[in-house]
Amino acid sequence: MNRLPLASLSKPIAAMAFVIVLSNVLVQFPAGDWLTWGAFSYPLVFLVCDLTNRAVGVSEARRVAWVGFAIAVALSAVLAPWRIAVASGSAFIFSQLMDIAVFNRWRRQSWWKAPLIGSMVASVVDTSLFFFLAFAGTDVPWQQLAAGDLLIKWLMAAVLLAPYRAMLPRLQAWVPVR
Repeated sequence: MNRLPLASLSKPIAAMAFVIVLSNVLVQFPAGDWLTWGAFSYPLVFLVCDLTNRAVGVSEARRVAWVGFAIAVALSAVLAPWRIAVASGSAFIFSQLMDIAVFNRWRRQSWWKAPLIGSMVASVVDTSLFFFLAFAGTDVPWQQLAAGDLLIKWLMAAVLLAPYRAMLPRLQAWVPVR
């Protein structure tokens, strides 16, 4: 299988890195007692991953995840506390690889099943791992924040089906194959 030039993946890589860094900053700010602001931005990484997976397949989606991971961890190390950066990087790569695998399993079903199921499963992995690594052993009520964040991520997974569906006919613009 021929790999795409990395430049062809620049949009999803840039989008992935931007959303991760933004979310790493926003997760430090509570939105009430049950949420952080990062819960609203982070689900966009699953949208980016799913569009890439649909456009160019599993292998290239994994490349985007790994390159986005490297860029985001480097930027987050500068812009966020080290514990947030490490937790984010770990949770991100495990959840992205899970999203890719689950999406691929469901990709031939109705257009909405793969992105919805993949995002929901990956959100459990991401939320559990991130909040445990970032906040366990601190005074932060991390289990409560994790529960609220997970519910918002699941809601966002459903809401983001609309832009996903709208982008399907435009995937060539998202990741130019040639």
